[in-house]
Amino acid sequence: MVFGGGVQVLPPPYIWKGRLNVQSREGRMVDRVYIEDLPRLRKALEELREEFSNIGPSRTDWVKLRIDPLLKHLESLEQVLHSKEFSREFSRLKKGVVMFHSDLVYLRENVKGLNAVLRSEKKSLKR
Repeated sequence: MVFGGGVQVLPPPYIWKGRLNVQSREGRMVDRVYIEDLPRLRKALEELREEFSNIGPSRTDWVKLRIDPLLKHLESLEQVLHSKEFSREFSRLKKGVVMFHSDLVYLRENVKGLNAVLRSEKKSLKR
């Protein structure tokens, strides 16, 4: 909005793109990303667990070292996401978006890294 004297004033944060309730908009965005990505990441980790188990003996037990702890972390995130206390908490939207993002990045990067390790393990077995 531009007022007399050329001063531009931004609308309050609760009026954003024609929506009056930015809390629910951000909440749906964060929840939607989590709801879509967590099951996909769980499936990827479970598939990696299966593939690492099928490889045979290795010097490093990647299932115990990384996959099982990641699945436990993922399970705790899913429990928190679906809890009643969490869904009513406004601070998760205001302050927690960065943490949500970092959890997803952490899980995605671990899945990516484990896929690279799996390729390397399979390649070394072929030799």
